[in-house]
Amino acid sequence: MKQRLVTGIVAGAGFIAILVLGKLYFAALIMLLAAVGYYEYSRMNGHPPVRLTAFLGFLFTLYIAFPWELYPELGALSREASVWLAMFLLLAVTVLSKNKVTIDQAALVLLGIVYIGTGFHFMISTRLGTDGLYWTLLTFVCIWASDSGAYFCGRAFGKRPLWPAISPNKTVEGSLGGVAVSIVAALCFSWYAPDLLSWGKAIGLGLVIAVVGQIGDLIQSAYKRIRNIKDTGSILPGHGGVLDRCDSWLIVFPFVQLLSLLPQ
Repeated sequence: MKQRLVTGIVAGAGFIAILVLGKLYFAALIMLLAAVGYYEYSRMNGHPPVRLTAFLGFLFTLYIAFPWELYPELGALSREASVWLAMFLLLAVTVLSKNKVTIDQAALVLLGIVYIGTGFHFMISTRLGTDGLYWTLLTFVCIWASDSGAYFCGRAFGKRPLWPAISPNKTVEGSLGGVAVSIVAALCFSWYAPDLLSWGKAIGLGLVIAVVGQIGDLIQSAYKRIRNIKDTGSILPGHGGVLDRCDSWLIVFPFVQLLSLLPQ
């Protein structure tokens, strides 16, 4: 527990410092996390890094995560076109290998590209956008508030299991506590900058981030249970791997971006 706490404080402080420091520094950090995250994903699916499919997955994950909007003169492919090209090349590998690389393996690689590449991309694009520091920090704080609220409320009041087949330690009471704390955190941001975020939207945003974040956590828990592993990696002592720590992030940031496209 002590190791977990120390690692969390040090890593969290460093992460916040880089987030505040600047857009390009943050983008570089997220790209590094994307690279490590895909390596963990490839390894837990039994794809050696030297295999062609794993290399394609690694390449397209980083390509999709990269903030090409900073360099429009390069004429980079859109994310949609990148995903299609990745799909085509992976399917071509199944043919050229005479099905030694199966369609199931190709599908898993493509899933990892979309899941990891898109998730990390939206973290970078949020930071690069208008008032990017505010919105990025708001999203992270609500995610962390939800995690902490769920943990402490679950320990104090938890009785009814939330989803025992996937994550036996999570409770309904903990989940509701996480939602409540996330909403409070969002309201604090609204109080700080009411011109950017009204109270009503803060409540809705805090609710969405908490619920979707918990779903993201359960998605990773379910996947690890299928693969019969406890952690996706060991890069963070006491916390596991990058995917263990970023499971909520990878789902929340794209989802919040999708909501911003809806009519207000």
